[in-house]
Amino acid sequence: MTVIDGQGSSLAVPGPRDVELSDATRAKLAAAIPENTARSYRTQSAAFRTWCAQAGRCPLPASGETMAEYAAHLIDAARAPGSIEVALSVVRSMHRLAGADLPDTRAARLLVRAYRRRRADTGLRDRQAPPAVAPIIRAMLDAIGDPDVLPARLRGQALRDRVILLVGFGMFARRSELSRLDLPDVVETDKGLVVHLARSKTDQGARGAERVLPYAARPDACPVRAVRAWRAFLAGHGIVDGPLLHRIDRHGRLLGRLSGQGIDLVLKRLGEAAGVGPLSGHSLRAGAATSAAETGATTGQIEDGGGWAKGSTAVGRYVRQRDRWNHHPLANVSI
Repeated sequence: MTVIDGQGSSLAVPGPRDVELSDATRAKLAAAIPENTARSYRTQSAAFRTWCAQAGRCPLPASGETMAEYAAHLIDAARAPGSIEVALSVVRSMHRLAGADLPDTRAARLLVRAYRRRRADTGLRDRQAPPAVAPIIRAMLDAIGDPDVLPARLRGQALRDRVILLVGFGMFARRSELSRLDLPDVVETDKGLVVHLARSKTDQGARGAERVLPYAARPDACPVRAVRAWRAFLAGHGIVDGPLLHRIDRHGRLLGRLSGQGIDLVLKRLGEAAGVGPLSGHSLRAGAATSAAETGATTGQIEDGGGWAKGSTAVGRYVRQRDRWNHHPLANVSI
């Protein structure tokens, strides 16, 4: 759209079409959002809309009072404070995507802070799966046992589970990174495995990255040998391409790709079998970083090994966990 200014010059100003998106572009934008993020958004936004319908409130635009009441509803449902904060953020995202004014969440967040303090005063903390440090990995490997002496219907599961533990730990993997791996992404060399990641949480531009996993001294804890045995098993079933990790039913039949949620379930089962409690997909990544820090790896080495951004607060937390013991200010004080 063009207008003429006071000096007779033509100026371009935005018209109605300049702030419109075509259906095709909207679809591309929707597809550009990571699936885990999109799934969480759909679940959280649907929950908010359902509550609004039941409470007789308008979901969009939502008032600050509605946000406070929704926070109170989630608190009454004993949701974790972190989970409530995510829910409030999703509602704000709903407004942002719709071009509506963002709702005032000051009262809602004040309620959450007070709720967090009450939980702390009663000894409750946000539950978090423990890191799968090296001794825990060892305990889970022992719980799996030797695949070669297991019944045929259990052998595939044992071989696959060993790959999940050893490759996941060795590459500081997120569960989504493990789930997306295909067989060609994992290459065996004379020095170990080279794992190609097409993309990751910190590489949404899909530039790609590689992580290396050297041979381990113990054959039964070696990621290279674990992948080699698993490949041979898959090849025996005519599978030489496609997903690295497969779902396996109770009869030992190989199904489709194992999802991130499936990896969570495997780790929960193995953790309980080893007597270390239920773990989660994040346990492998946190455990590898914690183990590396405890054995003297530098912050930079951990960041590079796991693909963390430089100056990552998460890596700093793992290093501080080590240093609070190794560099305690009273370590050399005698009484």
